[in-house]
Amino acid sequence: MRQLERNIGRVARKVALKIAQGQTGKIIVDASDIKGFLGGPKFYPEEARKELPAGVATGMAWTEMGGEILFIEANLLPGGRGFTITGQLGEVMQESARAAQSYLWSHAQDFSIEPSMFRDYGVHLHVPAGAIPKDGPSAGVAITAALASLYTGRRVRPDTSMTGEITLSGLVFPVGGIKEKVLAAHRAGIRRIILPARNESDLEEIPEDVRAELNIKLITRINEIADVALEKFVANPPPPVPPELTRRPPDREADSQPLIARER
Repeated sequence: MRQLERNIGRVARKVALKIAQGQTGKIIVDASDIKGFLGGPKFYPEEARKELPAGVATGMAWTEMGGEILFIEANLLPGGRGFTITGQLGEVMQESARAAQSYLWSHAQDFSIEPSMFRDYGVHLHVPAGAIPKDGPSAGVAITAALASLYTGRRVRPDTSMTGEITLSGLVFPVGGIKEKVLAAHRAGIRRIILPARNESDLEEIPEDVRAELNIKLITRINEIADVALEKFVANPPPPVPPELTRRPPDREADSQPLIARER
């Protein structure tokens, strides 16, 4: 609202300047004139991607500008070590990423993940728009989906975005900003939404015409992500590990202390 008021003020001052310079006719400002008064767009919202490779999931975030979608991207590093996180993520979001990794590691069988994936591969998790700080627990579900996709080779459905906090015991907790997040996803072209079951009452705040176009999935536990978010077939098998690296002794320090790369 403050930004809107500031922009209206800028337009009014420029109109006043035109009058002071001698323009006497009526000045009408419509949509086609906005760029001339305020300049080009300062914010470019993300749009849904038509196809996602394995390891990429679409999340939803709340910002001071409203809701928006964001992409969680993860890559396997054959023969690598540790868990690298970039994208200027705050402490809480980093904790969500580590919780997602630990849960998948301890429940690999539930997701049909080969346990050797955690021993023979490093992981780099990145959230684009690295110049923008990001924090909060609500990306937990999307991070889990991205990592599960990465380890199994099953892509996340590109028509689906998600939000929700996760716990190490496998629960999915409710989060805030549901109305703004869902509206942003709908605006970006998303038509399938995954939400914590305990956020069901928040759907009443979403306009009925928008809800009518959405397929909303409510989940209570992390292991439901595999069924509701991932495609059924393996599209991108994990890259092979060089043979000389598959039998190396475990690096206890690297395994227990994930590498966190913080961008400031």
